[in-house]
Amino acid sequence: MAWDFSTEPEFEKKLEWIRWFRAERVAPLDLVYPDRAFHPLDEETGPVVRALKQQVRDQGLWAPHLGPELGGRGFGQLKLALINIFDIRRGERRMVLRKPPEKVPPGRNETMLREFRVLNALGGTEVPHPEAIAVCDDTDVIGSCFYLMGHVNGWSPMNTDGWPEPFKSDLSLRPGLAYELVEGIAKLGNVDWRAQGLEGFGRPDGFHDRQVDRWQAHLAKFRFREIPGLDAAAAWLRTHRPRHWEPGIIHGDYQFANVMFKHGAPAELAALVDFEMATVGDPLLDLGWVVMGWPNADEDRDAAGRYADYTGMPDRADIIEHYAKVSGGMSPTSTTT
Repeated sequence: MAWDFSTEPEFEKKLEWIRWFRAERVAPLDLVYPDRAFHPLDEETGPVVRALKQQVRDQGLWAPHLGPELGGRGFGQLKLALINIFDIRRGERRMVLRKPPEKVPPGRNETMLREFRVLNALGGTEVPHPEAIAVCDDTDVIGSCFYLMGHVNGWSPMNTDGWPEPFKSDLSLRPGLAYELVEGIAKLGNVDWRAQGLEGFGRPDGFHDRQVDRWQAHLAKFRFREIPGLDAAAAWLRTHRPRHWEPGIIHGDYQFANVMFKHGAPAELAALVDFEMATVGDPLLDLGWVVMGWPNADEDRDAAGRYADYTGMPDRADIIEHYAKVSGGMSPTSTTT
């Protein structure tokens, strides 16, 4: 099928609305809340963000990153980098167009192409994901690379006010959300990435050997103070690299914010989304990212400082065990020296 990627008037109207929305509704918040960079939403800022999110929805756009906290850096204290996700409808078919921001950051066009490549590779696997439909690498069409993916019928924790029913009132259903979450990356890590066309997508050889130096170099670009214990932590990580691991697809930013669930109970993943940080390496890093900030039942689970309420969720050990069971691999605790 040949796809016509010419820019239609309706699409241009959406782009114009986004420009207006950023300039007139979002940017002024930098002046209203100058000292709230990355501050959790509260009784004052929460209603402001929810009202802005509703304005975006009213335009038929999807803004999952309008919150859960105030941000900054020229975006009016809101995370608007991914506002440019468009609901596209042609007859009975519903699709989503994904593109970088209007002012394309360095490397973001390439990121769009990599993300589409991952979605395309996941076709025919057990990993729930949006369908990869078409991609355009010609930046002259709309000013950036972009791609079309299938619409996912489900809900995102980033686009709801707390857990939706029945998970909001029935705590016995919440463990299912957690187990489905880790099942997603267990299945992702098991994909035969070579057979799915991802040879050369990442550099698994020496993957762990590069990590500490890579992230320390990244930190050095914006580090402005000493961080107690950083050198000791780096030294520990260098000497405790995993002994046994199998390369697999890594999502790169795996959490409740980057999955969608099907409507209703019991919990069931509808799709893993936002693969812009994906690569081929050690899949256990995705699991580590999930459990790093996961509070146990005897720890602080107050939802005020988090975008998700962990009340009723299983403990870290439980989701690690479930991951090991689904992935068919050894326990993550047995892979390091």
